[in-house]
Amino acid sequence: MASLSDDLSTTQLLAAAESGVRAMEVEQLRVVLAWCDRHGEDPQALPGAVPVKHGGDRLIAVGGEGTPEVAELCFGELAIALEKGVIATRNLAGDVLDLRHRLPLTWARVVAGECEPWAALKAAKLSRPLDRDRVGLVDHAVAAAVGEGPQRMLTVAEAKVIEADPDAHRARIAAEDAKTGVWLSRTKAGDTVDVFDAQPGTRRINARLPIGTAVEIDAVLDDLADALAEHVEPADGEEKPSRRELRAQAFELLSRPHDAVAFLDGLDPAEHADRDEPAGEVKPRGRRRSGVLHVHLSALALHALGAGHGGGVGGVARVEGLGPLLLEQLTALLRHREIRLQPVIDLNTIETVTAYEHPTVMRQRVLLRHAAGDGFPHSTSAAGLSGRVDLDHATPYDSSGPPGQPAQTSGQTSDLNTTPLTRTHHRTKTHTGYQVHPLGLAAHRWVTPHGLARVVTPHGTTRVELIRARDGTIHGELYPQPAHQRLDLCLVS
Repeated sequence: MASLSDDLSTTQLLAAAESGVRAMEVEQLRVVLAWCDRHGEDPQALPGAVPVKHGGDRLIAVGGEGTPEVAELCFGELAIALEKGVIATRNLAGDVLDLRHRLPLTWARVVAGECEPWAALKAAKLSRPLDRDRVGLVDHAVAAAVGEGPQRMLTVAEAKVIEADPDAHRARIAAEDAKTGVWLSRTKAGDTVDVFDAQPGTRRINARLPIGTAVEIDAVLDDLADALAEHVEPADGEEKPSRRELRAQAFELLSRPHDAVAFLDGLDPAEHADRDEPAGEVKPRGRRRSGVLHVHLSALALHALGAGHGGGVGGVARVEGLGPLLLEQLTALLRHREIRLQPVIDLNTIETVTAYEHPTVMRQRVLLRHAAGDGFPHSTSAAGLSGRVDLDHATPYDSSGPPGQPAQTSGQTSDLNTTPLTRTHHRTKTHTGYQVHPLGLAAHRWVTPHGLARVVTPHGTTRVELIRARDGTIHGELYPQPAHQRLDLCLVS
């Protein structure tokens, strides 16, 4: 039997990949909805119905508030058809009913094939505790974030669920606070010689702590590991310890508080010498760690504040590596940090330089424009502002300068010609024949080696059709669904 690779060209294979898989997933969701609709009649109202107390069928709610009830025992046959478990099938039905009835804007984007169905279903599950009046906030935000990729969709959904009902989230936090603790792992018979996970000489310490406390302990371990690396030399013949081993040594040192204090006090005796301090005054040890706080304000928010409509301080903060936090959680996180106020960074600034390297302030602007941290089409990477990304020249840097222009006056490194990419995406773009053309600030048109075209902006990735001349030169692109495309262009003369 011939394989698809024999029957289809490379371009045809890519076309099949573009159109096929997501459409099949959406069709399955529509089948599940149709099955639920067909079994929405109360089984107890049917002639000869077996009473519920004797095990008879009944209507149950499988979705959130506002979704129709479904016959409880109907999911067995559907589960067999889908080759899933009954509970998994019932959970799927609840998620897709939530999408259709509680998040209709997001569901419309799913039906149109514009987003990953699994991400929309996850957003529906996250928002299920909200009542119908509050879930609309989540629906509008998630539908608007569809083009930004699944990870961004779920980040937005999580934050909006908190914002829609902060009191409920405070209750969740209080419930978690009651579960905090530190535990030493217990051994079971065979643990010391287990082939895959033996622990002949170690044990695990598990801790469940408030966010601010956990972050502080992590930072203390880092600081102490740095000090150990700098001031403790390995014994003769031993290799320098790895970062992981240094953090373990730091943790062990903290188990002996007096030794830890003595070690830290002995690092730099000169630091406290010749210091004229009043008698009896106690100076705090060490230095306070810094915290960087990025406040993102839209023009609409600034207008509201200027007009006196700001109201009380509220909202949700997004902390890299920790997720969305209430402002009181952020306050607790920063209470031991040194906060430095910095000038506002104008993201509309355009700067050009002749060097290959990007200036620090340009790098900051580029990363702030791309909140997700990666400008590759449909990327699910969530590198964030502090992630490890390369700053790529969309139009490759020419060390000898563009034709007719010397390198030292070309200004090839600029806000317009820069996009952040993970290392793998950077290598893919550089070495496999991709064409990337800047359309505006943080907006780039990508053309793959076999002609797939996408426009990537901070708002997501959009499939476009190229406008070509007879000789194949690209003159522009057509947007098949302009109503959903947001493109902030900065025209350059």
